[in-house]
Amino acid sequence: MNGQRQNLMIVLTVFLGMLAAIAPLSTDMYLPGLPAMMTDFGVVPSMIQLTLTASMAGMAAGQIIAGPVSDDAGRRKPLFLGMAVFSISSVACILSPTIWLLLLFRFIQGFAGGAGIVIARAIARDVCRGTALTRLFSMLMLVNGIAPILAPVIGGQILRFASWRGIFWLLVIIGLVLAVSALIMPETLPVRKRIHGGPLAGIRSFGKLFRDKYFMGHCIMQCFAFAAFFGYISASSFVFQNIYGVTPQTFSLIFGINGIGLMISGGLTGRLAGRIPDWKMLRFVLWVASLGSMALLAGFFFHLSVYAILVILFITVATLASLSTSSFSMAMQAQGRNAGSAAALIGFFSMISGAAMAPVVGIAGSYTAIPMGIVMVIGEVGALVSFYLFIYPAHRNRRDTEDVVQ
Repeated sequence: MNGQRQNLMIVLTVFLGMLAAIAPLSTDMYLPGLPAMMTDFGVVPSMIQLTLTASMAGMAAGQIIAGPVSDDAGRRKPLFLGMAVFSISSVACILSPTIWLLLLFRFIQGFAGGAGIVIARAIARDVCRGTALTRLFSMLMLVNGIAPILAPVIGGQILRFASWRGIFWLLVIIGLVLAVSALIMPETLPVRKRIHGGPLAGIRSFGKLFRDKYFMGHCIMQCFAFAAFFGYISASSFVFQNIYGVTPQTFSLIFGINGIGLMISGGLTGRLAGRIPDWKMLRFVLWVASLGSMALLAGFFFHLSVYAILVILFITVATLASLSTSSFSMAMQAQGRNAGSAAALIGFFSMISGAAMAPVVGIAGSYTAIPMGIVMVIGEVGALVSFYLFIYPAHRNRRDTEDVVQ
């Protein structure tokens, strides 16, 4: 029986990882094609980067809706609907004749993909608690880490024989596979554990979450951290191809190597769960990320070699997996019936900050790396400050209480 449950957990982990990978697949796979898309539509860099903004804004909105709905209706039906719409909107992106229609359908695609992202996190909370939740979420980050490695590489290879639209055809197929899988998977939220009263009851639970200072501290911290991450995602193709002169295929390799860093970071966090308190792990990676982003900005100012920049960037980007794993587990521990709404709120803050940063890094044009560096510094330092303002005091007080008891 234990062996059967273990096999089921392995399959579920892979499935949840695929759902969580919707975000990097939607944003990373077409990155090598951004310069070509800019030429194709005849627009400036900041305009083409709005396709990233539209997708992330859609994901943010989709999570806010799908999370509470899944707390009321269960996980399977909203998940199937989301993945079906994801595939349909991907076809619409392919057929878009103008940049404005592409932006519209990218928003819809992101909205539908947001359902997969938030429901994957809610399912993780349904089936796991405590250290097990941290380990499962680290496994999701490990599986999810494969996507940033493979996505730009696959995108770069597709561009060898097809236009950027070929990349979106692959997204259509991925969405269909996930939609069928959603029909097959077992329901993880039984009726007795659901929030009754319709989706509005789930949405009303946001009020309770907004009053939770500790939970909102994690939301704000991840908001800053993902602003830095998406600043990197949206600007890196222009920085490395236009400034450092690498090919789309070489950029795909660079992006993939940074994805390996995410996998290593997420895997280590899972292995250390239970040995090192989550809050201590979080504090450590926030300091590494903050110092790394400052070093990166200094490297851009002083025109360090591409190899030095790559080393600094690898370390800085890798911290996100550990940061999000520890933070999500800590924030979700006390969220039982509100798991969908809580995961939605965390996802909303993460994605909306990313959506805001995508066009910002392109304002100064496609031949400067300084905006990317500034955005990453603001994001990482802001995350560190948020930790000390909202999260650290709760754990410090708990530690002081334990000392008094002893």
